[in-house]
Amino acid sequence: MTRPYAVTEPATGQVLELFAPATDARVQSALSTADKLFADWRAVPVTERAAVLRRIARAFAGHAEELAATMALEMGKPHAEGLEEADSCREIFEYYATEGPGLLADEPLPTPGAVLQKRPIGALLGIMPWNFPCYQVARFAAPNLMAGNAIVLKHAESVPRSALALERLITDAGAPYVNLFATHPQVETIIADPRIQGVSFTGSERAGSAVAALAGQHLKKCVLELGGSDPFVVLDTDDVDALAATAWSFRMYNKGQACNSNKRIIVLAGHYDAFVAALVARAEEQTPPGPLASRAAAETVAALVDDAVARGATLHTGGVLGPGAFYSPTVLTGVTDQMRAFHEELFGPVAVVYRVGSEQEAVDLANRSAFGLGASVFSADPARAAGVADLLDAGMVNVNTPAATSAALPFGGTKRSGFGRELGPLGITEFVNQRLFFTAG
Repeated sequence: MTRPYAVTEPATGQVLELFAPATDARVQSALSTADKLFADWRAVPVTERAAVLRRIARAFAGHAEELAATMALEMGKPHAEGLEEADSCREIFEYYATEGPGLLADEPLPTPGAVLQKRPIGALLGIMPWNFPCYQVARFAAPNLMAGNAIVLKHAESVPRSALALERLITDAGAPYVNLFATHPQVETIIADPRIQGVSFTGSERAGSAVAALAGQHLKKCVLELGGSDPFVVLDTDDVDALAATAWSFRMYNKGQACNSNKRIIVLAGHYDAFVAALVARAEEQTPPGPLASRAAAETVAALVDDAVARGATLHTGGVLGPGAFYSPTVLTGVTDQMRAFHEELFGPVAVVYRVGSEQEAVDLANRSAFGLGASVFSADPARAAGVADLLDAGMVNVNTPAATSAALPFGGTKRSGFGRELGPLGITEFVNQRLFFTAG
């Protein structure tokens, strides 16, 4: 069944606006347009591409209020976080405008006469999620536009106004970008089309597996940024309350709807009781948050928590599914591998805390997950934290901070969290032809 592109108010479930999915003729037109745009854009000098990216960065700054309001309406993002997201997009486009020409420069190889070149490959399909409607698009589009590729963007069905706002902002600056309200069957057609040379997907592991299978069938490269169940390991601390506040704040960011959120808080026994008590206090003191992105999202979180409690987990506070898309901030302990919450991604305002008796037990539990996106380790002794962090299976490992976030730092995971990297110097090389150019002496 094809889901409609619709603006649905999360708090009430009221549908405010519907958008017609693309016709098959529109899909073919979009692919033709992207192919033609690529033919022109690839010939634009990198310095001129950089100028276009700078215009896009300025547009994000100039339209931050509008974008934040749209995200708040479509998926319930708090206004302040929406402004932060718009500014992150500005930073990403500015980073690639500044660093892109150098990152794309020919690289002499040790063999005389040999040079490694980075050349664009064509139009790319981006399939983007609802939880960060602008940021996710920016981190895919910016490096690939800088590299000389064209973009076809299929956004989540629940954020169509954000999708259209991004298209206007980027195309007005002169970049080759086409928004397409494609259906799932049409996505298969797009990936198969020879005018599309690669696909980037951010979303669930189930959908990512389907995209990767299609890409492989048609010999197209893909980048996948999928779910996460990131461990937040507490070895020791001089200030339990302060570290618990950090853990809580990061877990509740975007109402817990972030792929690299600290969904498993692993605490050594000496600090465990105090840490849980501090988290419970934070949960009970917190001003009631706004709704999750949809009623379905809230119901999914509730089902995972209810399953855990029914199987013996301890619900310390929260666990209430309210009207609309509301779910109360929750602290849960005693989760075991017999519960869905141990294996599945908890995409909502739920802090799950585990007690461990040693560093090795913490490492074993942290790595005992199908996911491998991010991880963090905390200790008053940075060397101790770094030693444990080095043993964790994740694409991004952090010491004494929940996550390092910057346009200059690569983002991506391992295991069931996907493969490939976005942002930083690696993000601009995922969809380029790294061509050997050799001249005989």
